[in-house]
Amino acid sequence: MSYLGLSEEQEHIYRLCLREPGIGLDGIIDQLRLPPNAARRELRRLRELGLLRRQSEGLAAADPDVAVARLLDLRLHELHEKLQRVTQLQPLVASLRAERGEEREPAVVGIEQVTEPAKIRDRIDDLAFFAREDVALVEPGVALGQEEIDQARPRVLRCLRRGLSVRTVLERKALDHAPTVAYLRELESHGARVRLVNHTSAEIQMYDRRTAVVPVDPEDATKGTLFAQESGVVANILALFESIWAESEDLGSLLGEWRTEEDAPSELERSVLRAMCSGGKDEAGARDLGVSVRTYRRYIADLMQLLGAGNRPQAALLARERGWI
Repeated sequence: MSYLGLSEEQEHIYRLCLREPGIGLDGIIDQLRLPPNAARRELRRLRELGLLRRQSEGLAAADPDVAVARLLDLRLHELHEKLQRVTQLQPLVASLRAERGEEREPAVVGIEQVTEPAKIRDRIDDLAFFAREDVALVEPGVALGQEEIDQARPRVLRCLRRGLSVRTVLERKALDHAPTVAYLRELESHGARVRLVNHTSAEIQMYDRRTAVVPVDPEDATKGTLFAQESGVVANILALFESIWAESEDLGSLLGEWRTEEDAPSELERSVLRAMCSGGKDEAGARDLGVSVRTYRRYIADLMQLLGAGNRPQAALLARERGWI
């Protein structure tokens, strides 16, 4: 839970309170071997975060779903504040240069704010076009509008056809919206991994783990979008995405659908199998498919798991037996 801003001691206390409802301060000090002052300080912080509350019989821990959702919201708010502070550096540099009579444009600090919708779409299209490894997406809200689907579909499908790993997360209530479900199933059929989470206010796009795209203000779209490449900011947003991903559930399992061993692989998976069975090096196979070596090897690992194969020769044999190649 360190990704969500909790210290190791705070996580230990929260988990202990989940295991032993009603435990008191003395019990926490005794079991976790914490100094009394430190225990009181961490308990106070956990109560401020809404993860613990006092009851007549002792301490009660918030439900894990509620706790994680609250921590994610707080983490996202902190990240937005940090991004906004960084974007304010450019006018500062300009004003300092003016003191020396310079009118040169300030240097880019790795975060750009774009407000015009057309430019935002163009920038996102460029990021998707030039991505080589993976794409990670989080969409808040309960459904996608038809315009959003029409804009995202060609972009995401192009990434999937090129062999990129695509992970996307939406809220579970999206299952009540038929057009959104149809779109998500379409993405899955082309190789995307789709999951749903109980609640999130995060809106994230991540390209190749190097560029993060987030709204300036989740509550006001007119304030525009931030495109961040500053490593520290990107690392924090990526950690937030991974936390949301870890708390989510697969679309197929929520719909009661499971991929069976008899399910035919996608055309891309067939291409990976053919390249693997050719006996060439991974670098050559990845180059022929237009994907990175890491992505190519990830596809092979997934296919071996699907086939139940312990090694590549066995995977090739099983694939031929099933008529996949």
